[in-house]
Amino acid sequence: MSRRVVITGMGVAAPNGVGLSEFENSLRNGISGIKFQPGLKALNFSCQIAGEPQITDAHLENCFTSLELRGLRSTGIIYGVLAGLEAWSDAEIPLDTEETDWDSGIIFGAGTLGVEKFREAIHLIDEGKTRRLGSTAVIQTMSSGVSAYLNSKIGCGNIVTTNSSACTTGTEAVLMAYERIKSGKADRILSGSCSDSGPYVWGGFEALRILPHQYNENPGAGSRPMSASAAGFVPGSGAGAMVLEDLESAQKRGAKIYAEVLGGHLNSGGQRQGGSMTAPNSEGVRNCITKAVQDSGIKPSEIETINGHLTATQMDPTEIMNWSKALDLKGHEFPVINSLKSLTGHCLSASGSIECVASVLQINKNFIFGNLNCEDLHPEIEKVITREKVPVTSLERSVNTVVKASFGFGDVNAVVVFRKFE
Repeated sequence: MSRRVVITGMGVAAPNGVGLSEFENSLRNGISGIKFQPGLKALNFSCQIAGEPQITDAHLENCFTSLELRGLRSTGIIYGVLAGLEAWSDAEIPLDTEETDWDSGIIFGAGTLGVEKFREAIHLIDEGKTRRLGSTAVIQTMSSGVSAYLNSKIGCGNIVTTNSSACTTGTEAVLMAYERIKSGKADRILSGSCSDSGPYVWGGFEALRILPHQYNENPGAGSRPMSASAAGFVPGSGAGAMVLEDLESAQKRGAKIYAEVLGGHLNSGGQRQGGSMTAPNSEGVRNCITKAVQDSGIKPSEIETINGHLTATQMDPTEIMNWSKALDLKGHEFPVINSLKSLTGHCLSASGSIECVASVLQINKNFIFGNLNCEDLHPEIEKVITREKVPVTSLERSVNTVVKASFGFGDVNAVVVFRKFE
């Protein structure tokens, strides 16, 4: 069995927009969500800027009961539930059913989850006050806490799980959902990913010295993918979510359709041939791109936009070279390319899902969002593609085919192809 898979709902909790409407406005208008973080300064971080969703009491009260909010410290679960419930509601699927839905599932990824709850737990346990941890300590700190929390709200009876593959997590979740629906094992799946925020998540990257420290006085200029003056990635957090659904099921219930998932590919470079725990094997990256295009049944020339991984590190020129070689396109023939990280920072395990939402919005709303802070395009990139392929402001135009890629720590890769539904 091979079924067509479409996207019928989306949700987002991003540094530059909580909710689809605010997020789309930020994309169109180049609004950054990166801000100065006093807490990082107090802890003597060199990088004192980050992207963090601005969550209000109204957001929380709309998704959680007062009892659930008591002792809730896992920001990743908060972001994931907000984005996931928005996507489910956007797909117009009832929340108040008393029956288990055996045809619906959840694949919602996470990286580091419940760090603040762990911190609280460590202090209480060390002080001999374990009983004060509360009844939600386990669910807030287990990896699958976000998918379990979401399922308590929506009652899925199909697969309910959490994947984890570093920065590739969100895009991987979309492809895992796509494959399960395509094979006939589910009718619809809520897919996405989330990441905790705060110094106990970002501190490891500070220790690796890959965060920029020159932009504490000008946070919006800090994230500079594809720029000659890029100085490292700005840390971020949040969540993105999509409802993937069998086309027949979507049409039967009269659902709106944002786009179709044509295909994709997952692989690893094996941490060989230049690949490592923190660097990609370029052959693995190119292999993933090539096989994703083949699986989707399209020609490279049909790709209008690439939403790359592009983190504002020294690997950006290498990524562009890998795209060019894999697609056999360069110069003015190369697709337009952008990086959401210029607007949000690198949202770690949430990055792929938030960027998938951004990619599909471009198709559905007919625009290509611009790249902040890369007016000084890296000269090694300009040797491969022409300057106009890296727009600095949004372009209003029809978009039919977008390729989204994530390349994560551990030398893992994910590439998915979205197309306007016909």
